[in-house]
Amino acid sequence: MNLDIETGLLSRARHVPSPNQDERPAGCVPELLVIHSISLPPGEFGGPWIERLFTNELEPSAHSYFADIAGLKVSAHLLIRRDGELVQFVPFHRRAWHAGESCYEERERCNDFSIGIEMEGTEEGDFTHRQYAALVEVVATLDENYPGISPERIAGHSDIAPGRKRDPGPGFDWIDLRRQIQTQRGV
Repeated sequence: MNLDIETGLLSRARHVPSPNQDERPAGCVPELLVIHSISLPPGEFGGPWIERLFTNELEPSAHSYFADIAGLKVSAHLLIRRDGELVQFVPFHRRAWHAGESCYEERERCNDFSIGIEMEGTEEGDFTHRQYAALVEVVATLDENYPGISPERIAGHSDIAPGRKRDPGPGFDWIDLRRQIQTQRGV
């Protein structure tokens, strides 16, 4: 997988531009990966709903759950679907609106210095082998291209917004992810 550092886009990703992005503050570069989980409607996978949420095209009447979230202006840099497909909404050098009120190592406003990766799944469920394989490949690519990113600087949304967020949830296998990253790195 290649990353065009000028455009901030992954070669293997399908690109679906989100309007919910802006410039990072001066001097801010990606230094943290934040892992999220999402399914729309909750507990359902596939379909166009996540993309429509991140592109402000979610129809409130399409599902009862959507009435409360259709007006949100949110995005992530990348979505990893259940089959391992990568969908990129925001170039990595730009700020996606994924973390909200957040803090990492006493540094607030994580959107300013992080890359948000959504895993299609639920807080209560497991994730697929294809998703982990894709995530490991993405981590390796980002590690090669952004000096501040490393496997040690990966956090869950719950880690940067404790008490407010629970994702990616207990079904996310942090131990296996770190093992796969080490194996991929030859460590």
